[in-house]
Amino acid sequence: MNLSRLTALAQETVAATQSQLPESVRTSAATVPVHLAAGPEDALINEGFEPDILGLFTGPAHGEERTEDSLLPPQIFLYLENLWDYAEGDEAVFRAEVRLTYLHELGHFLGWDETDLAVRGLE
Repeated sequence: MNLSRLTALAQETVAATQSQLPESVRTSAATVPVHLAAGPEDALINEGFEPDILGLFTGPAHGEERTEDSLLPPQIFLYLENLWDYAEGDEAVFRAEVRLTYLHELGHFLGWDETDLAVRGLE
């Protein structure tokens, strides 16, 4: 599967997922950009992230201000080739994992920690 097709599938999936969110969450979700990338940059891996990471939220959580430790704005990254590999080439599994990974990272944006995400089935 080529990157342009993975990108189109991911865009469709994220848009569909956003449209199903409760209005208050959908409004907040609309403020955080979603970047679709082939994979994580070397700098991220050099920081200690696994090369097969599926997604990442960076920046301050919703309602928090930027600090010296968090200079970047809030944003979500989805790593499409890693998601495709995780899905073992199955388009339905890929879409499900894009949805789950997006919701997981959106949860971090909303200020949920790993326990909160697990309770909501977004682990």
